[in-house]
Amino acid sequence: MMKPTGLVAAAGVLAALSVTIWWTNKHPKAVTPATPPSPQILSLKEDQITGIRIAKPGVDAITLKKLADNWVVAEPQQVPADQDTAKSMVGSLASLTADRMIDEHPTDLAQFGLVVPPEEIDVTESNGNVDKVLIGSDTPSGSTTYAKLASKPGVYTLASTTKSTFDKGVNDLRDKRLLPFNQDKVTAVSLTSRGPAFEFGKNGQGDWQITKPKPMRADTQQVDDLVRKLKDAKMDLATDDDQKKAAAEFAAATKVATASVTDNSGTETIELRQAKDKTYYAKSSALPGFYKLSGDLGDGVKDKDVDGFRNKKLFDFAFNDPTKIEINGNAYQKTADKWNAGSAQYDAGSIQSVVDKLRDLSAAKFADKPGGSQALTLAVTSGDNHKVEKVTLNKSGDEYDAIRDGDPTVYVLDAAAFGDLQKAISGIRPYTAPKSGKK
Repeated sequence: MMKPTGLVAAAGVLAALSVTIWWTNKHPKAVTPATPPSPQILSLKEDQITGIRIAKPGVDAITLKKLADNWVVAEPQQVPADQDTAKSMVGSLASLTADRMIDEHPTDLAQFGLVVPPEEIDVTESNGNVDKVLIGSDTPSGSTTYAKLASKPGVYTLASTTKSTFDKGVNDLRDKRLLPFNQDKVTAVSLTSRGPAFEFGKNGQGDWQITKPKPMRADTQQVDDLVRKLKDAKMDLATDDDQKKAAAEFAAATKVATASVTDNSGTETIELRQAKDKTYYAKSSALPGFYKLSGDLGDGVKDKDVDGFRNKKLFDFAFNDPTKIEINGNAYQKTADKWNAGSAQYDAGSIQSVVDKLRDLSAAKFADKPGGSQALTLAVTSGDNHKVEKVTLNKSGDEYDAIRDGDPTVYVLDAAAFGDLQKAISGIRPYTAPKSGKK
């Protein structure tokens, strides 16, 4: 049996513990963050910033100005700005965050390189207010840089990655595109390379079509790739920005292509030439001067003719699942996952093999007119709109000429492609129910 003194002691301990728990719940211990929050040097609204001036001793200052919704390089020369680069700089300055505060009231700014700072960034707001950010010398570790606002005494450190956002020259900030068009608004593209000029336009469904020298089906992927190359064509200013030299190189080079792009703002044209060292030079209607070309546009348009952009596929259904195929007048209809011809059901796998061959059927070349005798007629119904594509194949020597209904183009198939299709057609077989599995 527990002694009374033991009970009293235990009760005392329990009471003390209860008081401690009550006090802890009423007064929770403050949580100390692992690292103190980074101090804010500037806190501005991005849409209120209208100008940025970057000044360094001994070189011309660079000024970015916002005109309407676009940024331009206004000084030391006026050229369009790279909008992504300009907006990135605006975003960094609007919420300029320091690594940490070094000294709230320094007595000697020289030790931080802030008496004659290596860089000053002036941020102008729409109300006329100007914030001056002074960038000093690097810290001994080299991973941060001293900085302060001219209007306040405190000295901070900036991460080197933040500082690099502002270490930009004119060539870093300018728009380097040779054809600054709106890709989503392009309505026409033309190209002259090998042979006569040819043009592309979009049909009512938004698909590319060849419009000149005559209406023809276009390979949409090839045209989209051409548009991408034209959009990505940029001046190469990494090694040389000598306009006289570029003009001389352009004049001496061999012309390889001329291309134009039309969007909602109008038409711009670019001419490409290739020097003996295989370097491409360009002249654009969108801006003055001659430029060495970066990107893959040169090789992408050199020696190209219209046939390289023609659609060689016989059928457009692509990855849409056909609901009906007709082979020499015999119709196979798909309902749910079953294929039927009349009242008979056919093996879905064997029909799918034919569908796959029809999907891959492509011309090896084109001909001016059809020849030979009829060998096969095909029709495919697909899509939500039940589009019907009809094709007739004629045997012409060792090749097969294919003609799409309503399309004057003659698609020439080699015998192997036709043979693979015939083999798949011969493999169509009636449906056989799976065995029950009972022994």
